[in-house]
Amino acid sequence: MKNSPLITILLAVLAISAVWSVVSFTLCVRYTHKLQALEGQVEAINYRRTAVQMLVNDTREYSKAHPAINPILKSIGVEEAAPAGAITNK
Repeated sequence: MKNSPLITILLAVLAISAVWSVVSFTLCVRYTHKLQALEGQVEAINYRRTAVQMLVNDTREYSKAHPAINPILKSIGVEEAAPAGAITNK
């Protein structure tokens, strides 16, 4: 029993398992930090998108009273919304 290869094989499997656990843990921690950073960026992008949408809505309301701004709105791709009862089919 002194020279049994089973003990050597089991120790090798244990060592490989321990190394794999450390590598997996390290990768998990690294990717968790990256995910948190990306979530912060997504939150900032969503905040900016909401602010720009509010600005566009305010500008559309302003264009109802001051139609001189309509060419500027069209040049940047912001068309005035059609009236609620308007039919757009031809």
